[in-house]
Amino acid sequence: MSERAGPSSLPEESGSPSAGRSSEDGSASGEPRSGLRNPAGAVRGLGAGTLVLEAIVLLLAIQPIRILGGDLSGWGIGAVVGLAVLAAGVAGSMRRAWAWHAGTGIQVLLLGCGLLHWSLAALGLIFGAAWAYASYVRRTILG
Repeated sequence: MSERAGPSSLPEESGSPSAGRSSEDGSASGEPRSGLRNPAGAVRGLGAGTLVLEAIVLLLAIQPIRILGGDLSGWGIGAVVGLAVLAAGVAGSMRRAWAWHAGTGIQVLLLGCGLLHWSLAALGLIFGAAWAYASYVRRTILG
């Protein structure tokens, strides 16, 4: 009867500097720190989801602002629609390196649209905080 060699009976490769060692957080040095299979994809999804949600909220905010006494002119509506389209476009471009900077720029522009109506400044603060959190998660996961 032949004895089969299992994985535990195989000799360790001594040429590998990390063979059998683990890093401080308990994971092998070749594995991502977050434990995700595709951490870059997860972070892109978080950024894209944040921007898509922002675009939807911006479009849905136009009518309540107009009805509830907001003096949102045609230029203001155009600015909100333009920001929503820009946010959706950047969400689709999250694979590009410049997309995170463009997302930050969208948050600044939305905060600046607070000059047109105070509720846009409130949305700018809310989504600015959400974008800051997404950027924090990106730095934490990707380093």
